[in-house]
This record gives sequence, structure tokens and C-alpha cells, in this order.
Amino acid sequence: MLALFSSLLISCDSTPSATTPSGITVTDQLGRTVTVAPDPQRIISIAPSNTEILFALGLADRIVGVTSYCNFPPEALDKPRIGDFATPNIEEIVAAAPDLILAASIHESTVVPQLESRGLTVVALSPDNLAEVLEAITLTGKITGKDAEAAAVVSGMEDRIKAVTDKTGSLSEAKKPRVFYVVWHDPLMTAGANTFTDELICQAGGTNIAHELEGYPDIGLETVIAADPQVMVAGVGMGEGQDLPLLFLTEEDRLKDTSARRDNRIYAINMDIIGRASPRLVEALDEFARILHPSLFGG
Repeated sequence: MLALFSSLLISCDSTPSATTPSGITVTDQLGRTVTVAPDPQRIISIAPSNTEILFALGLADRIVGVTSYCNFPPEALDKPRIGDFATPNIEEIVAAAPDLILAASIHESTVVPQLESRGLTVVALSPDNLAEVLEAITLTGKITGKDAEAAAVVSGMEDRIKAVTDKTGSLSEAKKPRVFYVVWHDPLMTAGANTFTDELICQAGGTNIAHELEGYPDIGLETVIAADPQVMVAGVGMGEGQDLPLLFLTEEDRLKDTSARRDNRIYAINMDIIGRASPRLVEALDEFARILHPSLFGG
């Protein structure tokens, strides 16, 4: 935790780059070397998190295409749609004549090669933790001429992270509640190590009962009951059954004897803010802090 937090306080302007008359050459977050034309004016985002970063940097007027999943900020809903997140419409992207496309790791093997084969410039943002989200914002600012705006967003996020970790960093293990987070209820799915959720729980002063697992695995109900979570949190807002994970936590009879149920410590959090590598991750951190330590954060 101390190592991770220290990395957040280091300047994120560490992405290798070089400016030439033809543009700026950078290494994106997939390790690819890309040259971006100076001051791109027609930008397409093929990931909701990238769309949020672009708006946060004041680039709304340059966005000429987003995915059907891009719903924040509300102004994103007014932008032209170029397909969904996993399989954007290549021909519609080409027709929009962008001079910059922001992709994600999911697009690495198929979508990015298809776009580049058509002569389009693609930069991938693929952060795996909070520190890399800050780097993604800095990189986006660098290639769009919004360095100052990116620095301001990063600084604001660092301040909010520090406001939480200053209070939780000295908590003893005994004061860190055991947390069970539900991604989905059928099958029962949680968030383990190397996820934003696990990192946020830890920074907010909790202990993730699924920390020994990896990614977003299924977990047995018996395992959850044996761990006796003191706090249970459901991700909500996903698809047609957006509240079902929360209902599972409140109504599943086999969870009735857990500490979280007995103490009425069951909460919901919007999956958009916890699952997207965007500036709103600090909002998720604030929510977890208030949930886990209401006496410290006025929850």
C-alpha cells in the first residue's frame, strides 16, 4: 500500500515522448510507439473511460464519435455513436475521418490492427491501477495539447486520494473491516487482486475477503459465509438486472448470520464509477471510505 501510494505522488508526466515537425511520438499503455499529428481536432473514443477523460480535459468540441456505452458526462449522449465497446463499427469510424482514436486493451488484437491498416492513428489507454489512470490522463493531455488541463485533473485526484489515505494509512489490521464485494449474483462473482475494486477497498481502509483470488472470479457462498464479512457492497446499475446483486445481499437467507447482515452494513455502489479507468475512480474511493469508516469520513 505504501509503495502504491508513493507512486501516486510522483509526477505522472513520465510517458516517453518526442516532438517532431510531424507530431508527437509517445509510447501508449500497451507499449506501442505511436506518432500523433499535432493538435488533433477530430477524436474518437472507443471506450467509456476514455470518453470521460476527454471530457474532463475540456475536449468535448473535438469528439466526433463515442461508443453506445459512453453515458458520462450526459453530454456524451449527444455525440455520434460508432458501435459498442467491444466491437466498434470500423466503417463508421473510417467515415468520421478522425485524426486520433483512443482505444483500450480489449481492442489490441483485432480492432487496433484493423484501424491502423486503414491509416488511422490509434493510442491505447490501458491502466490497471490508480497510478496508471493518472498516467493515462497525462498521456491524453500530452497528445491533445492539454498538458495543463491534464495536470490539474491529476493534481485534484491526487489530493482526494491523499485525503483518504492520510486517515486510513495508519489503521491497524483489526480496525479494517472485512469486505465482500459482489459484481454479480448468479453465478456469484466478486473482485479479487489486480482489480480497481480491490485497490479501492484497501486504500479506503478495508480488507477484501477475495484478495487471494485474481481478477473477477466466481466465489462459493460457503467461502463468503466462512469469511464472515463485516461489510457487503453490491455493484449496481449494470444492464437490465441492475439491482439484483444488492437484492441478493439483502435477501439471501444463507447470509443472514453474517456480521454485515446482523449489523445492517449492506451498501450499493454504481459500477460505472468503480469499473471505469476514469477520473471518477476517486469518487468510488470516497464512497468506500464513507462506507467502511463513517466515523472518519462522515458516512
